[in-house]
Amino acid sequence: MTPPPGFVVSGGAGALGRVVVRALLDRGARVAVPYRASPEWEAFRTSVPDPGALWGAPADVADPTVAQAFMDEAAAWLTRVDGVAALAGAYSASGTLETAPVEEWRGMMSANLGTAYGLCRAALPHLLRSRGSVVTVASRLAEQGGDGAAAYAVSKAAVIALTRVLARENQARGVRFNCVVPGVIDTAANRRAMAAADTSHFVPPEAIARVVLFLLSPESSPVTGAVIPVDA
Repeated sequence: MTPPPGFVVSGGAGALGRVVVRALLDRGARVAVPYRASPEWEAFRTSVPDPGALWGAPADVADPTVAQAFMDEAAAWLTRVDGVAALAGAYSASGTLETAPVEEWRGMMSANLGTAYGLCRAALPHLLRSRGSVVTVASRLAEQGGDGAAAYAVSKAAVIALTRVLARENQARGVRFNCVVPGVIDTAANRRAMAAADTSHFVPPEAIARVVLFLLSPESSPVTGAVIPVDA
């Protein structure tokens, strides 16, 4: 019997990640999630209709050694890895380049670029067997910039560059890499942080998830190296 499709979703307990994971489960897939916060993960895991199709383990995938160990364990549980949604990330914008703390630069590079690098590197041997697909997530600020958000914007621009490089390196090997570029995602946290903003231009996580699922699916087989705006 052919096993169900298997996917890894980093950031799977976050606002966008939860929507992507639920959509994959609704399609009959099995999903593995590396997580950082146990209470948040447990609350999400117990909320899905079929917790048996969802597995997770604590892992900081910005550490390549940890990412490799997680991916090997996830692949054994999934049986096959058809795709990876590298959605883990963070946002911080505390000041101009010269005033923001050095720790912010390091933190954004780790949370955004480091997690994408670690997960993609660890997943490649498994994806080569399945001829699978990877979707990364950047930000509109990666292309437009943002006052006081140098570390975040540069780390997300680097995610775009990494995606393009991996797409070129692996096109002939049958593994696809694409990147979605949202504007402000319509989450409770963003609404609280931007209380005075015009929320009509916020992008619902469900809209982004539909694009992510398309890029993970065989229906998008001709598409690789694409950087796709998902912005209202």
